Amino acid sequence: MDLLITETAALADFCRQIAGSAYITVDTEFMRDKTYWPQLCLVQVAGPNQSAAIDPLAPGIDLKPLFELMADLKLLKVFHAARQDIEIFFNLMGQVPGPIFDTQVAAMVCGFGESVSYETLAAKLAGATIDKSSRFTDWAHRPLTERQLTYALADVIHLRVAYEKLAARLDKTGRHSWLDEEMAILTDPATYRLDPATAWRRLKVRSGNRRMLALVRELAAWRETAAQQRNLPRSRILRDESLLEIAAHAPRSADELGRSRGLGKGFAEGKLGPEILAIVARVIAMPPSEYPEPLPRRDPPPGIGPLIDLLRVLLKLRAEENDVAFRLIADSEDLELIAADDHAEVRALQGWRAEIFGKDALDLKHGRLALTAEGKRIKLVRAAADAAAAQ
Repeated sequence: MDLLITETAALADFCRQIAGSAYITVDTEFMRDKTYWPQLCLVQVAGPNQSAAIDPLAPGIDLKPLFELMADLKLLKVFHAARQDIEIFFNLMGQVPGPIFDTQVAAMVCGFGESVSYETLAAKLAGATIDKSSRFTDWAHRPLTERQLTYALADVIHLRVAYEKLAARLDKTGRHSWLDEEMAILTDPATYRLDPATAWRRLKVRSGNRRMLALVRELAAWRETAAQQRNLPRSRILRDESLLEIAAHAPRSADELGRSRGLGKGFAEGKLGPEILAIVARVIAMPPSEYPEPLPRRDPPPGIGPLIDLLRVLLKLRAEENDVAFRLIADSEDLELIAADDHAEVRALQGWRAEIFGKDALDLKHGRLALTAEGKRIKLVRAAADAAAAQ
């Protein structure tokens, strides 16, 4: 049975019906273009034999039965590309739903490529065609149309088949453990905490000027707090480029502030201008001992570029041979760090990643392994002594 739930009693009844299932599939529709916090507009949940769209905007509805279901540690919750959905539940519930299975990550382990879309997965595993024409509709507008509900429910109905087939593949290949690290990140509350004190790190400023970094830190913290309190996107408070311009030039008057990129006299003399100038004055008066240290630079040593390119070829080769997305094994930064340091603290040199790539990466780096072409294919050639030792 498929339905739209708009009342608490119906929600509680539905949650009771599916609470004993082995798993449920979950998706959300939300709006965020005009707010800091995502506005939850619809929740779609499916058990093995029924599905429902839950309207969190319905007058008087209490989502407590849904939150209790999401917090049930005996019930697996299956998402596709789960991070944004989980962030919404974390903000509303105060905890991360669990346990979690993300079909996008599982698909990467099972050879479906990088960040495979739900439409692709539904087509390949469930034989379903997803109509995405309702994807960018206004989910906050009521009443919802039948077309919107059909689209929304498709995201959990076909996900059941996709999950079951992916789980079967993981059972067959013994790769369930390959997901553990990714699922641990998704279920870690720290992944979803938006701490104003650390907001400046998202800007990835490479300057070594510590006073400028202090200004970036304080301005970013102020902007994050202001955006949260007003429930507005960060850019509506202050754009990144304007924030960095202010940090670089440290304006001390409304006139100087008004000449900053993207601002102007009206902004400088408005409500936010004096707050920004107060932050600048406070940082200027701050002892240098309170300035942050520059973020460590990880520029690869000169001449190491060709080695990184070789490691990248090896990575793609090993990913294809093992039918796993290469991004799940290592990224560009990992390759740079491995090229520079045999003991780099990267995932690619640990666990299953080391077995299918990391150990060979070090062998390639030290001449114990070579890459050669045979027709249209790349082959690995081991040094004679190593080949004999492996026999």
